[in-house]
Amino acid sequence: MKDIPTTSAFNLSHADKNNFMLRNMNVLTQFHLKNCFEYKTLMEKFGKIKQSYDSLLDIPFIPVRLFKHSNLLSIEKKDIVKTMTSSGTSGQSVSKIFLDKETSSLQIKVLSKIMSDFIGKKRLPMLIIDSRSIVSNREKFSARTAGVLGFSIFGRDVEYALDDDMTINYERVESFLQKYKSESILVFGFTFIIWKHFVIELEKVGKKLHLSKSILFHGGGWKQLENQSVDNSEFKNRISGISNITNIHNYYGMVEQTGSIFVECEYGFFHTPSFSDVIIRSHQTHSSEEIGITGLIQLLSVIPKSYPGHSILTEDLGTICGIDDCKCGRKGKYFKVHGRIKSAEIRGCSDTYT
Repeated sequence: MKDIPTTSAFNLSHADKNNFMLRNMNVLTQFHLKNCFEYKTLMEKFGKIKQSYDSLLDIPFIPVRLFKHSNLLSIEKKDIVKTMTSSGTSGQSVSKIFLDKETSSLQIKVLSKIMSDFIGKKRLPMLIIDSRSIVSNREKFSARTAGVLGFSIFGRDVEYALDDDMTINYERVESFLQKYKSESILVFGFTFIIWKHFVIELEKVGKKLHLSKSILFHGGGWKQLENQSVDNSEFKNRISGISNITNIHNYYGMVEQTGSIFVECEYGFFHTPSFSDVIIRSHQTHSSEEIGITGLIQLLSVIPKSYPGHSILTEDLGTICGIDDCKCGRKGKYFKVHGRIKSAEIRGCSDTYT
C-alpha cells in the first residue's frame, strides 16, 4: 500500500490508525472480491459484500482453517514468486500462501519497521538457534524457514548454533561469541527448538554461555511447552540462567499473515503495529468483545494483496488489555494470547518439530 506511514510502527493514535486501517482494508477487500473467485463466492454466501465498510468491525473475515482446504490467490499463477506452507503434523493438511513480488516486498518493509523499534536500524551480529539446513529452499518453504529468513535481514555475519542433527556446535558458537564479545548480538529461534535443543542441553552439561548483551526474539511452539508446564516466565528464567540474556521478546504471528507480527514489550504485552490490528470475537456468536474479555483473535493486516488473508479469524484465544496507554509508550492495542481453543490442531512453527 502506497500510504504506509513513513514514521515508526507504534506512533499512530487510535483514531489515526483506525482511519489508516479502514481505508486500506476497504481497498484490499474490494480487490480480493474482484480477483479471487473463492473469496467472492464465500462472501456472497454469507451476505458480506458491500461497496464500502464503515468500521473495521464490519470488514468480513475468513476462518484461518480455510487456507488448509483451498488454494486462495488473487493474482495470476505466473506472478507467484514464493509459496509458503504452515506447519502440520503427519496426516494434517497444511496452509499454502502464495506471494507475488509486491506482497513479499511489503512484508519485508513492514517487518523492518516493527523490528527497528526494538533493535534500532543498525544490523547486528546474529546467532540463530537452528540449523543452516532449514533455509535450503528459497521458493517453497515452511513457516519456520520463513521466520529464519525474515529475521535474518536484521543481522550480519549470521551464524547457526545447531548442526543438522540439531546438536549444539559449541566450537562454532563460542567462536562467534568471542568475536563479538563487545557488541550487542541478535539471537533468534523458535520457542520449542530453543527450549529443547539449547536450554535443556546446556543445563544437562552444566554449561553457561555469555550472552548478556544479546537481544532474543522467539515465537512458535508454545503448545509443546504448555504440555511440559513451561510458561513464558519459566522460559525466560531458564534462558537467562544458561545465557544471562534478559532482553527477551516473544512474538505472535502466523504464516497466513507473514510480516504482521506482534512483539511482546518489556511489560509482557503483545503490541499491534500501525499496519495491523486485532479484534476479539465471541467464540459462540462472533460478535466483538470489549477490552478485558477473552475470545477468538481476528487479525487484520494491510499486507496481503496476492491472497485474501487481510482479515482472518484465528483459532487462538486472546484478550485486549488496553489501547494507546501501555507503560512501554507504544501506541495501539496491546493484548495477551492464551493459546488455542481446545478443538484446534497443533500448528505452531515449531510445534510439529520432532
